[in-house]
Amino acid sequence: MKVAVVILNWNGKELLEKFLPSIVKFSTEATVYVADNASTDDSISFVSETFPTVKIIQNKVNGGYAKGYNDALKILSEDIFVLLNSDVEVTENWLHPVISEFENDKSVVAAQPKILDYKNKEYFEYAGAAGGFLDKYAYPFCRGRIFNTLEKDSGQYNDVSKIFWASGACLFVKADAFWQAGGLDEDYFAHQEEIDLCWRLQTKGGKILYVGTSKVYHVGGATLAALNPQKTFYNFRNSLLNLLKNVGGVKVFITIFVRMVLDALAAFQFLIQGKPKHFFAVVKAHFSLYLLVPKFLQKRKIYASHTEYFTTESIGFQYFIRKKKIFNKL
Repeated sequence: MKVAVVILNWNGKELLEKFLPSIVKFSTEATVYVADNASTDDSISFVSETFPTVKIIQNKVNGGYAKGYNDALKILSEDIFVLLNSDVEVTENWLHPVISEFENDKSVVAAQPKILDYKNKEYFEYAGAAGGFLDKYAYPFCRGRIFNTLEKDSGQYNDVSKIFWASGACLFVKADAFWQAGGLDEDYFAHQEEIDLCWRLQTKGGKILYVGTSKVYHVGGATLAALNPQKTFYNFRNSLLNLLKNVGGVKVFITIFVRMVLDALAAFQFLIQGKPKHFFAVVKAHFSLYLLVPKFLQKRKIYASHTEYFTTESIGFQYFIRKKKIFNKL
């Protein structure tokens, strides 16, 4: 299988300086691309001069994660795409264990490695950890990370396991499956579009894997800080869009209503914590959802299914009420 490692860049020269060396060094069996989202810094000239083996894809506009990757991947002919954040340090032999799973099981359409915290390498990283799951209300959580509780990596997830979603920080996906599922949904712009993609891939019968024999280190929040209200906006809005778009049956509208009530409680919690910008980000997320409802009702006609999507009714109840903060105790 031919493999393309594709790093989306927007004004990220410092990140490329720091992380591209490990990617080039340990990805000799793949072609490495930097897909530039109309940067205004000198990051692309830096890559061209310093890493002549890295190929440049120049996007005309900054369309965010979803459009940026869709535009870049259209011109590639490799069998496997690896969508890799620019703030990821890879390790020796990181590609082979994951690619082997694609080769050994043709039903595998997407996967992720173990994702550890670059700043605290003994612990899992927030965005993906050891593979992603959802609760009934589409709140995402991971093996190794529930809400802000990060587990220490003691080898407890050194397995190969079926998951519901693979992290967009380091997402392996079959090229033909990616396009057959419709690619990334550009209405999301950024955040949780990989969950939507994995949902659609499974609706078509594909399998998503976590491969714990491969590992990478992710900074997280390097392109949009974890404390940025814009990230809060996208996460709250896009998880609601996931429900509206992908869950079949009329009962989903009750689920969405309950989810919006839970969001309201979360918003007021932000106020209590002295984070008014995050409170308004949640409010803005809901109004943005209303504007997108007509468009997503049309998408719902195409994509909604009865695919089993949640592993627990409420991860919030498990975490805050039952005090189960470790995945293996759920």
